[in-house]
Amino acid sequence: MSASATVSPPAAARRVPPMVDESMVSQIWKVSTAKNEIFDQARATYGDTFGLNLARGKWYYFADPDDVKQVFTAKPTILHAGKGNEILATALGEHSVLLLDEGEHMRQRKLLLPSFHGEKLDEQTGAMERISEEVVARIPKGETFEVRAMSQEIALEVILEVVLGTASTGKQHDQLGTATRDLLEWISKGYRLFLSSVFGPRSRPIKRMYKPALAPIDQGLYELIAERRQATDLESRSDILSMLLLAEDEDGKPMTDVEIRDELVTLIVAGHETTATALAWAMERLVRVPGGAERLHDEAVSGEGDYSRWVAQEALRLRPVLDFVLRRVMEPIEIGGFQFDEGDVLAPSIYLVHRREDIYPDPLAFKPERWDGVKPGTYTWFPFGGGVRRCIGMQFAMAEMEIVMNAVARAGILLPVGPEEATISRFITSSPKRGGQVRFAF
Repeated sequence: MSASATVSPPAAARRVPPMVDESMVSQIWKVSTAKNEIFDQARATYGDTFGLNLARGKWYYFADPDDVKQVFTAKPTILHAGKGNEILATALGEHSVLLLDEGEHMRQRKLLLPSFHGEKLDEQTGAMERISEEVVARIPKGETFEVRAMSQEIALEVILEVVLGTASTGKQHDQLGTATRDLLEWISKGYRLFLSSVFGPRSRPIKRMYKPALAPIDQGLYELIAERRQATDLESRSDILSMLLLAEDEDGKPMTDVEIRDELVTLIVAGHETTATALAWAMERLVRVPGGAERLHDEAVSGEGDYSRWVAQEALRLRPVLDFVLRRVMEPIEIGGFQFDEGDVLAPSIYLVHRREDIYPDPLAFKPERWDGVKPGTYTWFPFGGGVRRCIGMQFAMAEMEIVMNAVARAGILLPVGPEEATISRFITSSPKRGGQVRFAF
């Protein structure tokens, strides 16, 4: 048991956070459809820590970075992120690194990590740059376009080439591309997440609901895995699938087809919609900053400057793709003076911490320059989660964001289209309602 974990005192003496006084159905609906005013109102009413009555237990949200640190640094035997992410089990599969805990999680994480760092990342960014330039070149000048749709096209091609290693054209490329697009569009509907919360992701009704949507991508991936296992050039390939086929754990055990399928679907779901949504918010916010689009254009053309990185960091601060991260309590633990029991869900709130005025002056304003010379804090900026569960694709995602933004900026100066966009839910992401609509000035 960690130093931060304590045995819960008798029920009468336990100090627990206040609970939001609202019906459970209403709370589930608001959380699953990105009605984030529920978090703003709860913090204003109850303080930095409060609870919601959601499906299958109480969920406690934290808006204090000190509490976030306690959650992220607690022993992984006491707080399970995999069980916290179980709402994703139907789509991702039981062997997804997002759903595993303790030893199983560390084994899978070690097998995946080499695919996202060092020379491999350098090779991957080269492909990202080429794909981005090709897609941006097809955008009609002067016409309105959706950044999310454009970014989805880029992200899909990155997945097909960099993750799966398919050729840029051909039957296999087209079939996997169609299956991926169809699945991502299908799961983007917020009501499906709501139903999974109510019935449980492993319940028969939810499995039946997902089965026809998953069948095409499963068939395509298993066929690709079987074909790639016969390849004789795996060691010379840089795609992630080939690296996973070569990977072995400390005991020399390779990954099974099912494990590889689950990790590929995890990379597809986590790497497509999230990156496209982050880029849509980045551009939607930037074009409303006086001189912002011009500065991005100038630096993209010159190839010098850090503005694209600041824009990416600020977009992920003010409009995080995910509003919170989850941990399920496996043993009694104390966080911030409150006691939590086995089965409780702890949710460090990305949304609320990123909007703290004591950390980010004028927090609701989009100010990329606030990152000039400033390194994001581990517990004050965590759009990719934290601790041993921080997203292994963080560098990959940040590189893709900067590459795409610079490719767009080199093509011209962007202008806003219509009013500021509201937030809607697309599966587990909080997305701009109109997809981040912009147009080129020239």
